[in-house]
Amino acid sequence: MSQAGYLSRAQEYGLAATTAVVTANAYYIHPIIGEVARDFGVSDGAIGVVPALNQIALAIGIFLLLPLGDRYSNRSLCILFVSLQTLAMLGMALAAQFALFTLASTLLGFVTIAPYQLPAFASKRVAPERLGQVTALLTAGVIFGILVARVGAGIVTEVYGWRTVYWIAASLMIAVTLMLPITMQSETAPEKRPTGSYRELLASVISLAKQHKDVLHSAMIQGLNFGCFTAVWLALALHLTSPALGYGVDAVGYLAGIGAISVLTTPRIGRWADHVGPRRARAIVAVLQCAGIALLYPFGFSAWAVLIPLTLINLVGPSVDVTSRMIFLALEPAIRTRLTTIYIVIMFIGGGIGSVLGTAIYDGYGWAGTCLLVAIASATISLLAWANYRRIGAR
Repeated sequence: MSQAGYLSRAQEYGLAATTAVVTANAYYIHPIIGEVARDFGVSDGAIGVVPALNQIALAIGIFLLLPLGDRYSNRSLCILFVSLQTLAMLGMALAAQFALFTLASTLLGFVTIAPYQLPAFASKRVAPERLGQVTALLTAGVIFGILVARVGAGIVTEVYGWRTVYWIAASLMIAVTLMLPITMQSETAPEKRPTGSYRELLASVISLAKQHKDVLHSAMIQGLNFGCFTAVWLALALHLTSPALGYGVDAVGYLAGIGAISVLTTPRIGRWADHVGPRRARAIVAVLQCAGIALLYPFGFSAWAVLIPLTLINLVGPSVDVTSRMIFLALEPAIRTRLTTIYIVIMFIGGGIGSVLGTAIYDGYGWAGTCLLVAIASATISLLAWANYRRIGAR
C-alpha cells in the first residue's frame, strides 16, 4: 500500500490484470464454439446453450452474490470467488461429457463476481481525484481480457485443440488466485457495514435503487450503451458474412481487434473525466459515439471502410460506462457494491435486449434496420446524458 492507505500503482495494475484474466473466462468459447460442438458431437443449436446459461447464471450471481460485498470484505469475497472460478475452469478442461462441460460453464458464470467487486474495492482506496483514472484502468482490463480471449482462443485451438485453451486459462486463474492476497492487501480502517439478514440485504438493493435515482439513470444509459455494442457486433458479423458481401468469419475477428484502441484511450479519458467531471465527460463522449454510429450505414459495406466508424465508437464507447460508474462510486463506501449490483443487472438486461433486437431487426430489415435501431438508441443515450449534465452539473 502507498501513503494514506491508498493502493500503490503496482497494485492498481495488478487489479487491472486480475480483471482481465477473470473476465476473459466467459469469452474463450466464442471463437471456438464450433470446435467444442464437434468434439462433443452436439449440434450448433445445442452448443448455444453453453454461453446462454453462462450469461443467465452471471446475471443471477450478480444479483444474489454481489451485494455481499457491502456486508463482508471485498478482499475475502474476491479471493473466494476467484478460487471457485479456477475450479470451474478446471472442470471445463477436464469434462468428458457435454453435460459436465455445460454445468462447469454455468457455475463459472454464477461465481464470476470479481470483475464487479474490484472497482468498488479500488474506489475506496484511491484518492478522490484519481477515481476516474483507476476506474478506467480496470475497464481497460475488461476490454483487454475480452480481446485476448477472442483472438487467443482461436489461435491456440487451431494448433493445440480447444482443451488447451482452458488449461491455459486455468493456469492463469491459479496465478491470479495466488497473487490476490498481495494485490488486494489493504491498510484502510474497518468499514461500516450494514447489519441484518441476507434477505434484508437483498431487499436493501431495491431500497437503494429508489433512493439513488441517479444510479438508475446511469444504469439506463449503460444498458442502452451495452445494448448498442452487442447489436452492432452481432449484426455486423451477419452482415459481412452474408452472400451480398461474402467476407469470411476471420474478417469479423480482425475487426474485433479494433477494440484494442480502447485499452489505450479509456484510461486517458478517465483522467480527463477526473478534471472536467463525470457528467460533462459522459455527455461529450456520448455525442462522439453517436457520430460514429451514424456513420455505420454509409461505411458498412466494406470491411475497410467500416473501420472508420468502429474506431470512433471504440475510442469513446467504453468511457460512457466509466463516467457512469464514477458517479455512484463516489457515494458512501458502505453502499457502493449494492449500487454496482443495480447498475450491472440493468446493464446486462440492456445487453440481452440488444442481442435479441440486433439480430431480429437485421433478419427482417437488413443492415439498414440495425443501423437505424442503434442510431435511435445512441441518440437517446446522448439526450439522457446531456439532460443529466444540464440538470445536476459536471460532478
